[in-house]
Amino acid sequence: MNAINHPAPYASWETRGYWEGTGRNELVLQRCRKCTLVQHRPRGLCAHCLESEHLEHFVGTGEGEIYTFTITEQNQARGFAQACPYIMAYVTLDEGPRILTVIVDCDPDDVGIGARVTAKYVKQERDDGEVFAVPVFELS
Repeated sequence: MNAINHPAPYASWETRGYWEGTGRNELVLQRCRKCTLVQHRPRGLCAHCLESEHLEHFVGTGEGEIYTFTITEQNQARGFAQACPYIMAYVTLDEGPRILTVIVDCDPDDVGIGARVTAKYVKQERDDGEVFAVPVFELS
């Protein structure tokens, strides 16, 4: 399988902590101190109790298990078409939320629901001096 040429991420005020974390090889998640929900994707408020002043960022373990997956045989999107076939998966992080990602560096026959995975980070070439990366996962 070939590597995906991911488009460069854009860091909004809501997602900046997440993208800066990936640039440091860290999976930064959000937690609500009021209701204890851990959420991903980053938001300006808690998806459960709708509070904003109780959100905090923390570094997750970067580990989880495959919830579901598919082997993508065709995709016409720029950067993805040349990588086919690749394994697209939802991973349930140990902290609770699910993340849509790619499983890398393995034979597709070795991938299964419930398999343990660990994050690794694909650095992005940028011309603005920032260091961001896209989290992908490999079998543990």
